[in-house]
Amino acid sequence: MLATRTLTFSYDQENTFSFPDISLEDGEDLLILGPSGIGKTTLLHLLAGLLLPDSGQVELMGTVLHKLPTKQLDKFRGAHIGLVFQRPHFIRSLSLQENLALVQYLAGKKQDRNRGREILRSLDIEDKRHKRPHSLSQGEQQRATIAMAVLNNPQLILADEPTASLDDENCKNVVTLLKDQAKATGAQLVIITHDKRLKAHFKNCITL
Repeated sequence: MLATRTLTFSYDQENTFSFPDISLEDGEDLLILGPSGIGKTTLLHLLAGLLLPDSGQVELMGTVLHKLPTKQLDKFRGAHIGLVFQRPHFIRSLSLQENLALVQYLAGKKQDRNRGREILRSLDIEDKRHKRPHSLSQGEQQRATIAMAVLNNPQLILADEPTASLDDENCKNVVTLLKDQAKATGAQLVIITHDKRLKAHFKNCITL
């Protein structure tokens, strides 16, 4: 379960954000819509524990994120939260398979190449596992990013503008991939975006 209460965050006096409360049960999805500059990415970073709120709290699986010590929070995030950033984050010198192994290592998980291959197979990029991510097409990189996000069977998947700059067909494909992967692992899915095309795919929607 994901729950937030009275979340606020400020970068300075001119950039202060207050966010609506969120309450999601296991298996529920949420779309958060809003224009640029409204604080969407800030909210995603708060939900992931990458930023600590000025007030309020984020609770996942009964754990209040900002109450964890830094190292414990990093491990908790790696084990329970999958992040799909707008721009892919890979180690360029490593193959896709090695990037996946690193994700497991950083989360304190046992190395399991079969799990990595299973995820890549479900995303139709298993044959790319020995390639370096920067050599993949944009669509393949997006799928690889999703693979890294769901590898550790997270309880929460957070996606930041995953359909930016995509045509209608690829937009639908990416949303379907994210929802299918969340369903397969029993995760909650939260997508933060300005892309109003996604409203048709979600029952739960918040507009900032």
